[in-house]
Amino acid sequence: MPEVDLTKVKPYGDHLGDGIIQLSFTLPVPDGPAARKTAMELAAKLGLDRAEVVHHQRLLDGYTHFLVYAHVVQTFDYTAQQIGDVDTEYMSEDEIDGFAAQHIGRPIVVVGACTGSDTHSVGIDAMLDLKGFHGNRGLEGYRAFEAHNLGSQVPNGVLLAKAIELDADAILVSQTVTQQDLHIHNLTELVEIVEAEGRRSRTILACGGSRVSNELAKELGFDAGFSRGTYPHHLASFLVREVAARLAQNDTSAQRGVAA
Repeated sequence: MPEVDLTKVKPYGDHLGDGIIQLSFTLPVPDGPAARKTAMELAAKLGLDRAEVVHHQRLLDGYTHFLVYAHVVQTFDYTAQQIGDVDTEYMSEDEIDGFAAQHIGRPIVVVGACTGSDTHSVGIDAMLDLKGFHGNRGLEGYRAFEAHNLGSQVPNGVLLAKAIELDADAILVSQTVTQQDLHIHNLTELVEIVEAEGRRSRTILACGGSRVSNELAKELGFDAGFSRGTYPHHLASFLVREVAARLAQNDTSAQRGVAA
């Protein structure tokens, strides 16, 4: 394979550096020549070169789906990009349990749910339930954790009430339903009610979902966000380190208070 200049990256279509991409989209217009021309104009305004509508199909009256091939003119500097994922070195299950035993000395209590109207519990089940995901056990299978999965369609208030009842170290929220930015509303509401209860500083807030990123999570007031490709040990590695760091910080603050 030829060497790639990571400071001038282009999409790969048929061969390296050709810049070819494929776009798939729907326009609220009836199928026909005018619709095809509109799709071409859209590609042009996106700054794409040599756009070609390779397929267009009527979905129903007044709606047409398009498949467009085009060339990207711009190049991109891969080396200048900042990594936005949770910055932690992942540990195995045994390493996580050993780390928790050494630095924490008790199970970490985690309460999780799909909040609001979200019924898709696959993600939260994969993270918390014993069966886990793709051969990786969920937190329920770790000695280091006491995991409570409240399931789907759980109001934020109910989730917080359970966390308070159990004096949870962390609250985990999974959001899959994202139409009209419902996930933004649900996640924002949770942060607000946790803060209103005066428990934000003592509770780790983490969220996950297909449209959740670490940047978005932190922008909304969470401690971390996990997206596609997350496995239970990724989440567990973050949680044990975060709990241990907070316990160490509290011990240091207490020692300073005694010394004062």
